[in-house]
Amino acid sequence: MRPNRLALALPLVLFLVVLCDLLTAQIAVQSGLKLSEIHTHDPWILADQSSHTYFLYGGSDPRASASRRCGVIVYKSQDLESWSGPYLVFEIPDGSWANPAQSPWAPEVHLYNGRYYLFTTLHNQKEPLHLDKPAVPSDTTIEVRYAGQRGLHPRGTQVFVADSPLGPFKTIVDAPIPPRNYTTLDGTLWVEDGTPYMVYAHEWLQVIDGQMEAIPMKPDLSAAAGSPFYLFKASDAPWLGEHTATVNTPQSYVTDGPELFRARSGSLLMLWSSYENGSYVEALARSASGKLKGPWKQEGILLGNDSGHGMIFRTLAGDLRLVVHHPFDGRYSHAYIYAVEDTGETIRIKP
Repeated sequence: MRPNRLALALPLVLFLVVLCDLLTAQIAVQSGLKLSEIHTHDPWILADQSSHTYFLYGGSDPRASASRRCGVIVYKSQDLESWSGPYLVFEIPDGSWANPAQSPWAPEVHLYNGRYYLFTTLHNQKEPLHLDKPAVPSDTTIEVRYAGQRGLHPRGTQVFVADSPLGPFKTIVDAPIPPRNYTTLDGTLWVEDGTPYMVYAHEWLQVIDGQMEAIPMKPDLSAAAGSPFYLFKASDAPWLGEHTATVNTPQSYVTDGPELFRARSGSLLMLWSSYENGSYVEALARSASGKLKGPWKQEGILLGNDSGHGMIFRTLAGDLRLVVHHPFDGRYSHAYIYAVEDTGETIRIKP
């Protein structure tokens, strides 16, 4: 008896149909979502007074875009309890220096001079990083890895602009703000004495002992307006003790997620993330001068339990909140919100 060709082909046809559905399905917009139902990493919440709405931003995979490019999505809420989304607000454009198949990291949206500016870290793993001199600000002596040692590739924070928190966010200049031969991430906006700065993390993958750095920006946030300068390094953290990181150091000296906050007394604080005994933590540093250039002193761990990459925002009623992700693993992480108290000199998480 000859085998039934239709019967043999049917499983293959069903497999191809399912595969096609998976490849073409887009993420459906839902309402009534709790934060525990939203998978997100590096959370950023914009409390927008003009629309009386909270916006929770995150990186997206190609399913959120009809063009199958990665980008940024947002969820909306009026009360921080019930959320709707995701809504696509940005997708990596054609012709960009960045790879549209790699999801952006750490998207932030800032209201600045009447418009909304998206800061997000983009990558291009298809291109090697060209480095012919140490990629550190001139006032440091930290060892660096050169191109080829770690297979480094271009990574940096670029800025986009829109007239609404819902985008669409458009390119200002197709380039990251930090130097192109730096491997950086998690750029954020800080304005001091009328000058905008990008504060960012210089990757431990390149400089071994991860650094926090800053660079002045043009008034329209389109490009750098000067050279980067050093703030502090990961091994300054008191829970690590006094160490000198080298290429043979087994421990990772990570700097992630810088966010700045001015306390009631005028004290300038920076939230940032790293590791303690392999667990992600949210740490706190203080500028001794009250200015961005520091010098910076480490205050210790604000929140542990594999939680971090936090930012402080004010609710629509004016109360302080901290949002972080937990756990670090992006496949399972969710946003968690904590009440925060400004003690005048520093901040603490309320019980």
